[in-house]
Amino acid sequence: MQPPVGPILVSLGPFSVHWYGLLIVTGILLAAASAAFLAKRAGENPDYIWDMLLLVVVLAVIGARVYHVFSQPAGGLIGWDYYKEHPLEALYIWQGGLAIYGAVIGGALGVLIYTRLRHLQTLRWLDFAAPGVALGQAIGRWGNFINRELYGPPTTLPWGVIIPAENRIIPYTNMTLYPPDTLFHPTFLYESLAALVLFLALFLIAVKRHEKLHPGELLVGYLIGYAVIRFFTEMLRPDAWTIGSLAAAQVFSLVFIVGGIAFLVARRLLAKRQPESTKTDFGQD
Repeated sequence: MQPPVGPILVSLGPFSVHWYGLLIVTGILLAAASAAFLAKRAGENPDYIWDMLLLVVVLAVIGARVYHVFSQPAGGLIGWDYYKEHPLEALYIWQGGLAIYGAVIGGALGVLIYTRLRHLQTLRWLDFAAPGVALGQAIGRWGNFINRELYGPPTTLPWGVIIPAENRIIPYTNMTLYPPDTLFHPTFLYESLAALVLFLALFLIAVKRHEKLHPGELLVGYLIGYAVIRFFTEMLRPDAWTIGSLAAAQVFSLVFIVGGIAFLVARRLLAKRQPESTKTDFGQD
């Protein structure tokens, strides 16, 4: 399996439209559409989703880029050691380098700011957004395919991807050990498919089990679900930024899993005292 095209979709003079950017924008719009649908179904004004979108996206991109810039990836990939010598290139987001955990934190901050200004319940609107975030990630990961990045170790599986020599990280640049037709695990694909399943599960829960939900539970379901996905896909990333013996993303995943479970347990204990007033209504079937 190989990308059918290069990273640039179309060029108009000095301006270029990159596939990576197009996929990210597509994911954002579909994520917003999902959130607007759930908000409308719950009797809320879906225009709030579109009104907050710019703020959320800007802060998500900033968060994603900051995480990447200050990371220390392995395999010869660029991180803080490079950007501190080339600070202007920290702005070149079209070349890739947007970390999802940074995007989630930045985007959540955007929702928090907007809902506080509008006097809306923050957790309720984060719940509306949660399934769409997983959908956006499932789409955006294909930008890694186009850019020939986010792949794992060599494999003999038929769905492996071929990585040209110029795109290989240091462990796999020896063409004697890894000839041009070597297949590598398509880690981006594993995460994309898993994120799509997570979106479908969360969306169906929001639609079919709305009467059982309490504010924040759908958001936490996303955080736990994606943390599990990321923990295992990181095992196939030789370029991961590590903290001790674990990839940094695995450390953050464990924090989200433990924190999310603790939140759900505490939320359910609290809900026993206020079972009706704490529920999130996503509408009727």
